[in-house]
Amino acid sequence: MKQADVINALAALAQPHRLKAFRALVVAGRDGLTPGAIAGELDIPAATLSFHLKELMHAGLITQERSGRNLIYRAQYACMNEVLAYLTDNCCQGQACLDEAASNCNC
Repeated sequence: MKQADVINALAALAQPHRLKAFRALVVAGRDGLTPGAIAGELDIPAATLSFHLKELMHAGLITQERSGRNLIYRAQYACMNEVLAYLTDNCCQGQACLDEAASNCNC
C-alpha cells in the first residue's frame, strides 16, 4: 500500500461519524448494512450519512452494492488490513517499540 493511500484512509477515519460508521460496518461483517440501518444506529440524518459513506468509499475502506432496491455497504477488510500492515511494517524500523507499560494504554 502506498503512503498516499494510507493517508487517505486515516484521514477518512479521522472524523467521528465516519469512524462510527466504519466500526458499525466492521461489526456487521460480510452481511453489511443499509444506509437506513447505519443512520438509525448512529442517529444522524441520511444526507449527512451519505456524505460520510462517500468519503469512506473514496478512501477504499468500504464498498457499496445494490441488492434489489437497497444499497448494502460493507467494510473492505483487505484495505483495513493493508493500512494496519503498513503502520506495523513501518513502526520502529521493525524493532519492538512498545514496552509492557505502553501496551497497557487506555486507547
